[in-house]
This record gives sequence, C-alpha cells and structure tokens, in this order.
Amino acid sequence: MRTGQSEPEADAQEILLSVVAPAHNEQDNIDPLIEEVSSALEPLGISFEFIIVDDGSTDATRESIIAHQSKRPWVRCIAMTNTPKGKGNGQSAAFHAGFRAARGQLIALLDADLQNDPADIPKMLDLLNKKSADFVQGDRSAVRKQGDSSIRLFGSWVGRTFRRALLGDTITDTGCSLRVMKREIALQLPLELRGMHRFIPATARHLGYTVIEMPVNHRHRHAGEPKYGMGITKRALPGLVDLFAVRYMRNRRRPVSSEEHRSSAKEATTTSEPEHTHA
Repeated sequence: MRTGQSEPEADAQEILLSVVAPAHNEQDNIDPLIEEVSSALEPLGISFEFIIVDDGSTDATRESIIAHQSKRPWVRCIAMTNTPKGKGNGQSAAFHAGFRAARGQLIALLDADLQNDPADIPKMLDLLNKKSADFVQGDRSAVRKQGDSSIRLFGSWVGRTFRRALLGDTITDTGCSLRVMKREIALQLPLELRGMHRFIPATARHLGYTVIEMPVNHRHRHAGEPKYGMGITKRALPGLVDLFAVRYMRNRRRPVSSEEHRSSAKEATTTSEPEHTHA
C-alpha cells in the first residue's frame, strides 16, 4: 500500500488508518505533532491520513495545519462550526466530527497537546491484529503514577471505582485518548452528547466489541494550556452526572442488527449473504 493519501475524494477502503486529533488553540503544538505522526506512520508503508479537528481555535491553529498540506497531502483540517465565541464545542463533539470525516478502515485517536506519543500507534495496530481485537485502549497509569500528585491519583481512583460500580467498566485509564478502533465502532458512538468521549471504551464493549488495553507512554504538555477542563467543578462532578446518564442510555439501548429475507424465487437468483452488524 502506498504511504499517505493524496486524493481528498479517495474511497475509504483505500485508506487503512485515519488518525484523529481535536485541537483548540494548539498552534505551538501542531508542527511537532505532525512531524511525530509522520515519523511514526510513514515507515509502516500503509495508507493513512491525519485529521486535525480545529475546535473553535482563536489562534493560528488552523493556519498551522493547512500550511503542511502542500507537502503532506495526508494532513486534513476539519473546522468545527457553530462554536461558542472564543471556545470550542469540546472533545466529544470534535471526535464526532473527525470520525465522520475519516475514511480509514481503522481510526486512531490522539490529543493534540503532545502528551500522547504517536510512536505507540504502530504497536497498537500490531496488537489489534495479533489479538484479533476490535479496539485497543491506551493505559498511561504506570507512567502517570510517577509524576501525578496524590490528590490527582486519589481522584482517578474514585472515578474508576464509580465507573466500575455503575457501569461495570473495568478499563484502567479511560482518560487516555490514545486508542485504535475499527471505524464501525467510531460511527456508533453517541459523541454528539457532551462528555461521552470519557466512555468510548465502555460503550464499545457494551456494543459487543472486543476491547483490550496496552501500556503507552505519557508526556508533559509541550506548549499551551489544558483546554477541556480539570478539577472538581469542571470534571469530577460533571463526570459523575455523565456516569448516571450513560447508565441510563445503556439500559435503554436495544439491538439494531437486522437481515433481509427474500422469497424463494428471489433467493434462487441471489447469491449475496445477509449483512450482520454488532448489536
């Protein structure tokens, strides 16, 4: 397969991997981010694209992305519309937009702040194939324990405890955006709802997909400031409310798979098999 992708209208089946990263005011991180994705994926010789979702940036984030497109046609810029003045619509909405723009058979997720390491993506792809899994979730816990404060570690423990109790979610590090999944999973996630990005692996499992975990690297932010909320009022309490909302939606979810049945006359002239989807 050829490296990168030069035709915007290319069929999704021609691209193996779409990497999606939401970005809000990350102008100083864009250049090294694209360089690292290039270094990680181009040696693989696979077809890929890198979609950076500009989520209401007020700096030169968008211009920085577009500047790379002449030499790297696999770089794409998706700009969120209808964002609040000076703000973005959030990670869930940005991922939602990026997934629908993605054309790859597989989708990898990254944060644009360089805390995730693109060099982990090839290892995740390899593990996905070796384990015949549908989804590989990154786990930063071993690395983060070395640098996080006791308060933050306690907060993470509380969050995991509530998720396990309310959702049966045993994922170690749901806060890690670094993950690889089949495209069909990404398109079923209800990410138009705020905060749902925190429940991506749990939702994938509930949809019937195989989710496995892999230790990944974690780095300090390269430049800029956190954009999507920290602390009790911005993250902990809304996260608890979201837990109950996700539990409600999970209990209300019903299988939507189907198959077509035909008359015997039509069956005699038809060789196609019925399509099946995950419930």
